[in-house]
Amino acid sequence: MLSSKEVLEKTGISRATLNNYISSGIVPRPEVLPPGPQDGGAPRIGYFPAEIVERIEEIQRLKREGWSLTRITGHFTGGAAPARPAAALQEPPSPPGRASPGPASGAGEMPRLSFGEISHPAYLVNRRFELVWMNDAAASTAWPNFVPLPRDAVSQGIFQYLLQGLGRGPAVSAASRTAILRLHLGLARQLGTGLAEVCRGVPPGELPALERLYGEAESFEFPLVVRTPVAAAGAGPAIPLYLYALNFREGILFLYVPGGAGSVDMSTLLADPGTKSHPRRAQPPALTQVAVLVTELQDATRLWSELPPEEYFELINDIWAAVDPIFTRNGGTRGMHPAEGMVCYFLPRTDSSYLWNALAAAQQLREAMRRIGKAWELRKGWSTPLCLNTGLDEGLEWHGTLRPGSEGEFTVLGDAVDHAAGASILARDGSVWATRNLVCKLRADERRRLNFGVPRVAAQGGRAPVRSVFARVENLADMDAPGHEGLRAIARVAVTEILDIAADAGTAAPAGSRSPV
Repeated sequence: MLSSKEVLEKTGISRATLNNYISSGIVPRPEVLPPGPQDGGAPRIGYFPAEIVERIEEIQRLKREGWSLTRITGHFTGGAAPARPAAALQEPPSPPGRASPGPASGAGEMPRLSFGEISHPAYLVNRRFELVWMNDAAASTAWPNFVPLPRDAVSQGIFQYLLQGLGRGPAVSAASRTAILRLHLGLARQLGTGLAEVCRGVPPGELPALERLYGEAESFEFPLVVRTPVAAAGAGPAIPLYLYALNFREGILFLYVPGGAGSVDMSTLLADPGTKSHPRRAQPPALTQVAVLVTELQDATRLWSELPPEEYFELINDIWAAVDPIFTRNGGTRGMHPAEGMVCYFLPRTDSSYLWNALAAAQQLREAMRRIGKAWELRKGWSTPLCLNTGLDEGLEWHGTLRPGSEGEFTVLGDAVDHAAGASILARDGSVWATRNLVCKLRADERRRLNFGVPRVAAQGGRAPVRSVFARVENLADMDAPGHEGLRAIARVAVTEILDIAADAGTAAPAGSRSPV
């Protein structure tokens, strides 16, 4: 058995990487045992089987060969076939500019990601802006590739190659050089990538300019696709060129695409090669009524600092295991959330009310978290509350699938998502807040089952709810308080706290009593 410290020393990986491997299920969870005499005052020590070193070395080899973490996870859990050593490969090389859909043996071949073959220069980076994958065209020094990438660049920070590559490919204008860097840096800031990660591997002489651009770059909302025009310097080709950035589960895909503004069909560009013989018609975005539920784990950062990594991930998995059936049972569709939280969308159904389904799910989340909190309180002997803070709204919004193929991710874009997310920030200690808009669209019999209101300072001190009223967010919270930045956009939205839901269409249950939904 090896302690986590010994594993890190033998493999050279960081603790964060080890935790990532554990959470992905590609290395076993440690066995927590009492400490030995050599461990000092540590209350517990996690031990791994000795074979973990060989497993991590295999994972690192696959990463160097261009495999994404998604594909590696599939390989070790019975998905993708293992990559063979390069010397043993007998297949003919792929034609220039095309990515092989088979096992990846090098940086120029396509791992099994959620997009298909791409002929334009393309590369994928993860959330730390490390290069995960590149195709053959991304290594070319010919137009339209302005940033030639070396074959050994995979797993390295992308910015060192952006700075070097912009001088090795076709001549690019100074304005376009800056635009390429600003697009990458703006996305890095939006995703929370720190300056230290951005500057990793960058030559010392380039650091001042990169630090200046990072400081000037403004983070911006990242929809499915953003782009910037790129122009050649001097007497370059007259054909226009755009750098596109696309948001995927595996990271951000950058493409250099020649052609005019209307010449790119992203659904065709990213079509899954496995479906080309049986094409699946992409469904266009649709405008429909939808209820949005956003819930976030309270004080997730503090819990991470207080719990051993394996227990923190176990807690998150416990929450997911309890929450997922609730969403399914109430007809919800899960979406993406950037942190330790969840998003669920409820669309109109013929057999039930989508608004009531969202409220019922929120109530059941609250009850499920009480049970999880009790279990962890008994296990840890602590008084730390475990809460999911929930926000709800409803609206006529656009919904659709962000990624083509059978594993496309459902998403909704519009004010309802922002309002629900803001309400979840306002919520504390496991409370549920909904907008006036949602509550007032309930049927009269449904509204009678709700016990809702806004807390006010009582005459004898403390806070007591005023029933069946709403208040603007700006009147309930300090807009300038740390952590309340997300409330400013919904400052004038009227909300109320959902205190409880009655079991039948009679009078709502008194506050403090919890009736089943």
